[in-house]
Amino acid sequence: MKPTALPQSLPVKEGFVVIDARGHRCPVPTLKLRRHMQHNTQVMLYADDPMAQIDVPHFCNQNNFLLLETETMDDVWIFTIRRT
Repeated sequence: MKPTALPQSLPVKEGFVVIDARGHRCPVPTLKLRRHMQHNTQVMLYADDPMAQIDVPHFCNQNNFLLLETETMDDVWIFTIRRT
């Protein structure tokens, strides 16, 4: 089941678009990232599939996106990404 709201404990950085991919299995988080990066330059991607820790950095590298930060909080991977 996909959560509908972000818990207050998950960070949101000003100027970044949030992509909530929790509850989805890979490759869905990277597909959501691809779609959002067509229109945005800075995103925060939330994913709870452990494969995202492999897929998202690889996707960023292949597409020349800058992975600014990766962290985990409450079993959620948080990726901060900027289009170069």
